[in-house]
Amino acid sequence: MSSIKVGYALCGSFCTFERSIAQMEKLAAMNYELIPIMSYNAVSTDTRFGKAADIKKRIESICGRPVISTIRDAEPLGPKKITDIMIVAPCTGNTAAKLANAVTDSPVTMAVKSHLRQSKPVLLSIATNDALGASAQNIGRLLNTRHFYFVPFSQDDPSRKPNSLVADFDQLIPAMELALQEIQLQPVLC
Repeated sequence: MSSIKVGYALCGSFCTFERSIAQMEKLAAMNYELIPIMSYNAVSTDTRFGKAADIKKRIESICGRPVISTIRDAEPLGPKKITDIMIVAPCTGNTAAKLANAVTDSPVTMAVKSHLRQSKPVLLSIATNDALGASAQNIGRLLNTRHFYFVPFSQDDPSRKPNSLVADFDQLIPAMELALQEIQLQPVLC
């Protein structure tokens, strides 16, 4: 497994960071080489879920390298063929919209764009409160776009948040292993 290089990007769905980082720890224990990337908000915003500096330090400790947190540092990933797969976990509705519409204005969107230059898989772990609302069209577009794969997802609280979807982070590793073979883990909807 150590020959597989995984770009692992986090966006600002702070309530899912703990679940995402748990998967990052499992990948590290399986000897995958992890290249951490964080969006501007993810790397700099303190929330009730933790201080940004502490989360960044923990991620760097797991991955054994500094977090990529600028567009300039994310751009070489593709041309230098640094990553075999790019994981965005969590992938917010905002980031999904940017990816679906080719907007490159953050370290995460640049990392994905750069990675796609090599026609390699991108695995999205959706976490957004408006997935079945305004973000639905962008998620639909990405579901139908080559090289994009999804960690299976479901409504996380249908009665209080009927438009919200969150990936089943426990399925991230099996979804990644299949995405590396250009196969979508099924069922996509849990």
